[in-house]
Order: sequence, then C-alpha cells, then structure tokens
Amino acid sequence: MLSQWWVRPRNDGGCDYVRLRSSSIQGKEQYEWIEGCHLPPQMPLLKKRRWLSLETMPIHRHQLEAHGYQPSKPVF
Repeated sequence: MLSQWWVRPRNDGGCDYVRLRSSSIQGKEQYEWIEGCHLPPQMPLLKKRRWLSLETMPIHRHQLEAHGYQPSKPVF
C-alpha cells in the first residue's frame, strides 16, 4: 500500500492536507482520498474521504497543485 501526502500551510500555523493511499479492492486498483486539516496540538480534523479510480490520479494531482498543495512528509 503506497501513501502520498500533500500539504498546504495556513495562516494560523496549521495546514490543510490530503493523503492519497493506493490499494486493491476486489482486484481493482483504487486510491483512497483523505482530506482534512491539522492545527497542532489538536487532533486532525477529517473533512472528506472517498475512493477514486487509479486512472484519475493525474487529474487530481494537477488540481492539488493548482490549489497550492505540495508533496510532503506525513503530517502525523
């Protein structure tokens, strides 16, 4: 299972994040999109969670970059 993190810093010292995690469900390659925000020392807030096809990954990556997200190390 491969995991990628995309982070966008916020003015309040926190960040918005998206974690992309690939997996195989019933023999079909997909990835899980987990979107949230984090302001330490608080617990991360999960905003959205969805499953998307692997073929749409380049489109979603481009959208992340367009909204100011950058590849990052894991947030937590």
